[in-house]
Amino acid sequence: MSKKNDIELEIEQTATEEAAEMKEQAKKTIQLIKEKASEEDPKLTPSLTLRTILGGDFLTAEMVRRQIWLFVLMVIFCIAYVAIRYQCQQDLIAIDKLEKGLLDAKYKALSSSSTLTEKCRESHVLDALKQNKDSLLHIADQPPYIIYVPE
Repeated sequence: MSKKNDIELEIEQTATEEAAEMKEQAKKTIQLIKEKASEEDPKLTPSLTLRTILGGDFLTAEMVRRQIWLFVLMVIFCIAYVAIRYQCQQDLIAIDKLEKGLLDAKYKALSSSSTLTEKCRESHVLDALKQNKDSLLHIADQPPYIIYVPE
């Protein structure tokens, strides 16, 4: 029986050592997991590949946090660019409408001027006087003469 007890004792001792070793290994594993599982983002690899760019891996939270004011400035510039371009297009449309209106006004003034010039010609005025018999106006028979007034 003593041999049986020794074997049992040895098995028990080996199991205790294995359990202690497993506990120590579990503690080391937990320690490694805690070190690896931090809230910080992993550092960038020195090489940028197409895969990291298309996958968005290069946009880590740390990089975004460092460059947030640059992104804000870029957004402000984009909004300002769009607003200024829209206003410029509206101004160009207004200028085009005003130029068309000016051209129409010029043509109307030219037409009115030519009509007025035609109606004010001497021959037309004389014809109008002849048709209107109650008028006392007629063409002068004598040329006009100049009266000089001394100063």
